[in-house]
Amino acid sequence: MCGKRSRCSFSRLEVILIVCLVLMIALTVVLLVLHFLTKDTDDSNNDVVEAARYLVGVGRADCTGPVAQVPLMGYANPDQVGGGLLSRLYSRAFIVADLEDSKRVVFVSADIGMVSQRLRLEVLKQLQSKYGELYRQDNVILSGTHTHSGPGGYFQYTLFWITSKGLVRPALSSMVNGIVKSIEIAHNSMRKGRLFINRGTVENSQINRSPFSYLKNPASERSRYSSNTDKEMVVLKMADEDGHELGLISWFAVHPVSMNNSNHLVNSDNVGYASYLFEQEKNKGALPGEGSFVAAFASSNLGDVSPNTRGPFCVNTGESCDNPQSICPIGGAAMCMAKGPGSDMFESTRIIGQNIFLKAKELYEKASQEVTGPLSSAHQWVNMSNVSVELNATHTVKTCKPALGHSFAAGTIDGVGAFNFTQGSVEGDPFWDQIRDQLLGEPSNETKACHKPKPILFSTGEMTWPHPWHPDIVDVQIAAIGSLAILAVPGEFTTMSGRRLREAVKSEFDSHGTPGMNIVIAGLCNVYTHYITTYEEYQVQRYEAASTIYGPHTLSAYIQLFRGLAKAIALNATQDLPRGPEPPLFNVTSVTLLPSLSAENAPAGKTFGDVLEEVRPEYQEREVAEVTFVGANPRNSAENATEHNFLTVERYSNISSSWRVVLNDASWDTRFYWSKGSRGQSNVTIEWHIPAGTEPGTYRLRYFGHYKKKVSLLRTITVPFEGSSSAFQITAP
Repeated sequence: MCGKRSRCSFSRLEVILIVCLVLMIALTVVLLVLHFLTKDTDDSNNDVVEAARYLVGVGRADCTGPVAQVPLMGYANPDQVGGGLLSRLYSRAFIVADLEDSKRVVFVSADIGMVSQRLRLEVLKQLQSKYGELYRQDNVILSGTHTHSGPGGYFQYTLFWITSKGLVRPALSSMVNGIVKSIEIAHNSMRKGRLFINRGTVENSQINRSPFSYLKNPASERSRYSSNTDKEMVVLKMADEDGHELGLISWFAVHPVSMNNSNHLVNSDNVGYASYLFEQEKNKGALPGEGSFVAAFASSNLGDVSPNTRGPFCVNTGESCDNPQSICPIGGAAMCMAKGPGSDMFESTRIIGQNIFLKAKELYEKASQEVTGPLSSAHQWVNMSNVSVELNATHTVKTCKPALGHSFAAGTIDGVGAFNFTQGSVEGDPFWDQIRDQLLGEPSNETKACHKPKPILFSTGEMTWPHPWHPDIVDVQIAAIGSLAILAVPGEFTTMSGRRLREAVKSEFDSHGTPGMNIVIAGLCNVYTHYITTYEEYQVQRYEAASTIYGPHTLSAYIQLFRGLAKAIALNATQDLPRGPEPPLFNVTSVTLLPSLSAENAPAGKTFGDVLEEVRPEYQEREVAEVTFVGANPRNSAENATEHNFLTVERYSNISSSWRVVLNDASWDTRFYWSKGSRGQSNVTIEWHIPAGTEPGTYRLRYFGHYKKKVSLLRTITVPFEGSSSAFQITAP
């Protein structure tokens, strides 16, 4: 029995050895698992680091400037001057550098009408003083969104002084400082990151406002496209190496003219509203204009593209005026205006802005095509009044000295002109020609011949007092971020002009060993040169053609120039590009017809900030809370160089027994109106259009301003003040 037992059992030593063996095997397995887990983690971390293709930085800064008395830039309507604020204007900057930080590209989209040469030169000068040669004319692109509701007065060429009342230094300084600050914020936020690109179609947001011009393009060319506008939106998504969202740039062709020329509130129009919606969604809990995520909705080839989707109607009769001259049977061209999709311009702005935002959001969320490859930038200054263009092996043509045609004065269906000018004028008017000759001088025969069939109204290239009326020296520029090429164009390309330019540049890249480039046009960049139509559209001489200031071959010249830049980038030969003639910076600091700021007064028995018309005790959502204060000129705040909210909406917290700011004047739900009275007095009215979903509770509206106080015979000082409405209730519906 014992022998049997010894055969089927283990000794104590054997048991110990077996246990040790099992423990060793278990320990080995655990160590192997830990080794491979650690290796996977290390490999995963290495993948993240390796996946970071670039250094990326984003920044946003206020560039609003004065919101009162300064003419708004865009419609060239002398009666359209600022009288308050609907939304703040921002400069949004994006910097991309390679991982070795040897090359950088800067793209700025600013909520302004367009970038002027003066503005760009002053920005570059400040950047040089801050950063040396890091940010230069070749790697910095400044693009305007083309809102028609921002302050003017930031140009150095005489033509733009006429409707802007000269060069308005506070407006120019606000833009320069805002752009530089946004670049500085982006510079200081640089981190490893990745870029993704996506594209898609935006519907129900645009029409071609010169369809009769578009139809003059060859039928074979038009048949390649499904629409007479570019409906494609391109979105560039930016994230850091950990996947944290940084920002986006969207390029889409539409005029920001949902707010028409009767508007007096400074605002960023439909594309600015899209930026507002995107940034509010990504910067949860932040006030408008605050938060780290930056969303730019930049301009593109929008020259003949209107957001007023219901088309042109006679405002006096209601009948359509969709005809080659855009004229009405009664009242002529002055009565022909396009209508947006909303019941008024505010609603139209929101509808178009939300359409653009929703498409950008969809494309952003689905963006998976990564942008990779080297950085490069190419830039030249060109004398656009004298470019020889090789159309083919046997034909060479030239551009012209700048000139504007008669139809320039007719305006467009988005903003009509004055007097009896009409679109489509291929002959001059003896009456206006005689007045021009008497006041400004007759165009030379050479300029007349060069611009045919344009009948010249203003021969701006031959007008030099007190300074030249239009630029001769123009920037052409391409920034390449891997597979993305941004064409910085100095004006408003029409739909077909943009298509031809993109196609030509893509072909140039393809033919020099850089296939598959994504080509986008960034509009209103670096210097403003009005419009660029195709040669065929130019023959019709609607507004856009009459405003193609360098003549019928302007587009061909730009195509030739941009092909040269693309070739230089593809062959890594940008250093061999001729620099070109440097543009002038005229010795003028401020020349303005704006009324001077003088001492102000409050009504008898009142002081600045006192309430004149009080809010109601109670409101519901979708109603308008409104209060009127003893006010002062808002220019005092801008010219006092203060970063300053004119208003806040505040909610009372029972928990903390204090007021908390829930909205500021960057919100699209608030409106700030200033009205000038007599004897140095003025009023300010603040409106809050209470949106659906507003939390019930106790609220108040506050006003912040500055007034001028006379302290001696020759000296005034600027004094800050504030006011508040009574508390009011918002009740549940």
